[in-house]
Amino acid sequence: MNPQTAPLTIGTVAKRAGVAIDTIRYYEREGLLPEPLRRASGYRSYGEGTVAQLRFIRRAKEMGFTLEEIRELLALSADRQRGVKAVKKRAEQRLAAIEQRIAELQRVRDGLAQLVSSCPGHGKPEECPILRALSDEEVRA
Repeated sequence: MNPQTAPLTIGTVAKRAGVAIDTIRYYEREGLLPEPLRRASGYRSYGEGTVAQLRFIRRAKEMGFTLEEIRELLALSADRQRGVKAVKKRAEQRLAAIEQRIAELQRVRDGLAQLVSSCPGHGKPEECPILRALSDEEVRA
């Protein structure tokens, strides 16, 4: 049998895809990966396609896609009619969400930087601008 087409163990697949064994089992339960074939011994048996799919999932997660969005991307990747257009739309939506999150984080950073620069680093706790801001009931934008 050709070594590249030989069935792979879950450990081999995990190593090649750069994920943990428990991650593979989780993705199977979540329906992101098909249920693997079982050997006579009961052990899971995988093919190279599973490695490619796990790499796809891992990279999509690194780009900020949720598991539900990844599920949709996997389905769209097989859609010859509208797949690419729909994938681009999903990626544009994810990019917009990331840009919004970056803007929120920049506002948080700027606010925290202002508090840090206004705190002398000594004195009474009740006079600390950082502690006052954190305990202030009024929400600041």
